[in-house]
Amino acid sequence: MMNKLEYFNAKVESTLSPMDYLKIKELKGDNVILLDVRNAPKHIKKDKIKDSLELQQMDLINNLKQLPKDKLIVVYCWETWCNLGAKACITLLKNGYDCMELAGGIASWKTMGLPIEEL
Repeated sequence: MMNKLEYFNAKVESTLSPMDYLKIKELKGDNVILLDVRNAPKHIKKDKIKDSLELQQMDLINNLKQLPKDKLIVVYCWETWCNLGAKACITLLKNGYDCMELAGGIASWKTMGLPIEEL
């Protein structure tokens, strides 16, 4: 069983805040992909983080070949109560991808006033 310290170390190693993402993107450039994995129809999902790719979590396993294995993939979903990002990371990691989750999803991104684009 994982103790508290192990849990928090694993959490920090597996997630990025929006500011952490921006710093890594600045350092690694095109070697980082931001992936929107929210499952939702267009009338609900009206925007996304600027320059992110879209691949719904429910379709991820059947579309893995669209994603490069030589880049860090940072996934995001709705917000802290949503586990689609975690599910997507499990799928990606099991299939040999390097993956992290954007903590707080698109909600944390919007709260910080960072760039989004309408769909």
